[in-house]
Amino acid sequence: FINQSKYALKSLKKYGFESCDPVDTPMMDKYKLDKDKEGKVVDPSHYRGMIGTLLYLTTSRPDLEFAICMCARYQAWPTKKHLHAVKRIFRYLRGTVNQGLRYLKDSSVALIAFADADHAGCQDTRRSTSGSLQFLGDRLISWSSKRQKVLQNPLRKLNTLPYPAVMLKFSG
Repeated sequence: FINQSKYALKSLKKYGFESCDPVDTPMMDKYKLDKDKEGKVVDPSHYRGMIGTLLYLTTSRPDLEFAICMCARYQAWPTKKHLHAVKRIFRYLRGTVNQGLRYLKDSSVALIAFADADHAGCQDTRRSTSGSLQFLGDRLISWSSKRQKVLQNPLRKLNTLPYPAVMLKFSG
């Protein structure tokens, strides 16, 4: 069993979330962050510290990765809106502090991969974010969440975008 509960508890204490009310998800449903040019700017150093702390947890917590990476896009000019989203991740962490990855020696060796993408989900650039999960049997061994470098052609099927990356990962 791999988890970082000790580090997570230390992080919650460091940022004042050790006794906060937990939430069920790291991000609100259908919540889209944007540059928020009109929002009140918060201390970028504090914001970056929170993001860095959370990023370290993604080595054993794939459930946090998408929300953290979404918030990490706004480290140059964070506003209260962005800080609120990061605080929600900490509140989620508070309720899931003991979660991690479990690997048993009697697991199957079948290799299974899943991939998905949103359509122009980034409110600022209109680029898509794709994600993938790779399992060995029923155990997660690799995952990713990445904003695409190019704009997606609206005539192209959405679900074809992330699959080549997953196929490359396992074919060589």
